[in-house]
Amino acid sequence: MPLGRLLALVAPPLCVACGSSCRVHDALCADCRRQLRWLGWDQPPAGVAVWAAVSYEGPARALVRTLKFGGAVRLVDAMAAQMAANAPPGFFEGASLVPVPLHRSRRRRRGFNQAEELALALASRCGLGVSDCLERISAQARASQVGRTRADRLAALAGSVRLRGGAAVPLRALLVDDVVTTGATLAACAAALGSAGVREVRAVAYARTPGR
Repeated sequence: MPLGRLLALVAPPLCVACGSSCRVHDALCADCRRQLRWLGWDQPPAGVAVWAAVSYEGPARALVRTLKFGGAVRLVDAMAAQMAANAPPGFFEGASLVPVPLHRSRRRRRGFNQAEELALALASRCGLGVSDCLERISAQARASQVGRTRADRLAALAGSVRLRGGAAVPLRALLVDDVVTTGATLAACAAALGSAGVREVRAVAYARTPGR
């Protein structure tokens, strides 16, 4: 018997949203999975076309917050599985995944970049390459964007991302992030990629904030 299933007999995995037992390798129980609100293509005000799998509310919000603030990196596999299974036909073809960067100070505190982990999990499922070619440089970008208005986010993040020295830049880039709110972070990343001659920049996220 696989080790994961053996351990599940002793300590069944729990849903990150409601605490109920769930299947091995799942992050959400069946009831919470049914509460997920699936989304489609969107054009955020900042101008980068993005596809997000689900709305950032309820169980999806609990999953993302457990990943980011609880250090539960294992959850990216479940998130990537949902994204890969529900993406529009041909969505990932011909693109290289580019994770949205964290400032080095925040990455040092958190211990990982959730966007990078999600990109790696997606790459494994979809047979794609990952180009970690961007970095955060703005002091303002180190501050949390949670609770800021759209205008404040756009102003704070403008020019906050640049190409990483010596990194290979893909011709077709698919930015990867966990949550999209205003699209300001994606716009900063797209501007950096565009300056390097990237022909096409789109984005994919696990969740998108409702009403934005």
